[in-house]
Amino acid sequence: MNMSDLNNLDLSNLAQAPVAVKGVVAGFILVAIVAVGYYLDWSPAIDGLKVAQAEELKLRDTYTVKKRQAIHYEAYKQRLADTEKALSALLKQLPNKSEMDNLLTDVNQIGIGRGLEFDLFRPGNETRADFYATLPVTIKVNGGYHDLGNFVSDIAKLSRVVTIHDINLAPASSGRLVMDATVRTYRYLDANEMTSGGKKAGENKK
Repeated sequence: MNMSDLNNLDLSNLAQAPVAVKGVVAGFILVAIVAVGYYLDWSPAIDGLKVAQAEELKLRDTYTVKKRQAIHYEAYKQRLADTEKALSALLKQLPNKSEMDNLLTDVNQIGIGRGLEFDLFRPGNETRADFYATLPVTIKVNGGYHDLGNFVSDIAKLSRVVTIHDINLAPASSGRLVMDATVRTYRYLDANEMTSGGKKAGENKK
């Protein structure tokens, strides 16, 4: 077959064309059918297949995550129980409202027991957070260096949470020291107080 056979091809009389020419024409027709079929039918099907494959990968990832969570469910549950237990233990270190006066008395008695003299012991305004309240107490005490150190150490050993801040030491007469500091005590709020929106104590007092 040569190019002249194709140039002289009469489609109306294709049956009389050489076999080679018929083969070429049949090949063109087959390619055209495949191309038309691809764009009209196969292409959307292939796009749908790609979407389905992407969805399958997403589902596999979700399944893997859920499976991992299911495997570690007991460990998560135990961890939650341990966290709740630890939180409960911490809350027990916070006195309730009725116990605050006793706690302040304990702080005062610790200082006296160490031979310190209180020049000032003044509770400030209580502030509230999510579930606890903080009461700052401004103190001014004088005594020996070691007595002041033991006082701070004893405060840290209290079963209730009490912290000391803004410590300032200055020399006094007879070799004694004066310590200015802020002692912060904490208590947990009862249900009624927590629903009040964490307002500062005394805001509603007139």
